[in-house]
Amino acid sequence: MSDAILVEGKAKPRGRFPHLRRAGDLVFVSGTSSRRPDGTFAGASADAMGVTDLDVREQTRAVIENIRDLLRAAGGDLSDVVNVTTYLVSMNDFGGYNEVYGEYFDETGPARTTVAVHQLPHPHLLIEISCVAHIPQEETGT
Repeated sequence: MSDAILVEGKAKPRGRFPHLRRAGDLVFVSGTSSRRPDGTFAGASADAMGVTDLDVREQTRAVIENIRDLLRAAGGDLSDVVNVTTYLVSMNDFGGYNEVYGEYFDETGPARTTVAVHQLPHPHLLIEISCVAHIPQEETGT
């Protein structure tokens, strides 16, 4: 059995897909950004002239915290993550991303792949992360 999950209180997906999809004991987290429920982005601001200030560290922290919230809605946490795929708009941001990532995970954590992409769904996004977690389902009697 697989279940699509939309998590109340989180930014609504910008397409017809769930935040999470459970397949047995595996939970697949859709690509997640630093977007807040009100449509703004953590780690992104613009001044009155439209000059943007984008902070990959703040965005990375917000993405990982968003993922933590999504996993908790499925009965898990970051410690259940077994695989991470990170999309960076620029590999120049790898150092800042890697620094914050290391606050949450170490060498005993998930397998990880990081790739550079041409762009993400909004020009203020520097990073998006998708992941897979192993969250055993509760045993139910038959």
